[in-house]
Amino acid sequence: MSTNEQVQSSGKYSAKWQERFNFFDTYGAPSDPRYKVAIKELPGFKKKLLVNANVIAFFFGPIYLFVLGLWKKNLALLGIMLTINIVLSVIFAILGMDFPRPLSTGLGVAFSMTYALIANYSYYLKEVKGEQSWNPFQGMRF
Repeated sequence: MSTNEQVQSSGKYSAKWQERFNFFDTYGAPSDPRYKVAIKELPGFKKKLLVNANVIAFFFGPIYLFVLGLWKKNLALLGIMLTINIVLSVIFAILGMDFPRPLSTGLGVAFSMTYALIANYSYYLKEVKGEQSWNPFQGMRF
């Protein structure tokens, strides 16, 4: 019995997660050329969004990754975000400027998108492949 068959037969995962896991099993990581072709061939925007991004992770990223048990990747992302914010704050302080609100908003959206894009594949790696590294961008195509 393959790992994917064990995941499906366990009944532990919703139909959405099983569909995502099947897609990753069939076409590989988001950095895989087969994935890029297959995602383009999916019917409709909703199916592409289901596999490619996670809406809950977009709005509740840090909390959701902890709930999924992806604490290593979450801590790494939080560290990256904190470092970027500190560096930019220091630069603007040296320049004698306030942190621009549009930049702050843009960074917030970028961090939220990062959570949305990494959540599905990271959870697949943890649950199906049994891999849980500190690299939040493992297998991604950034």
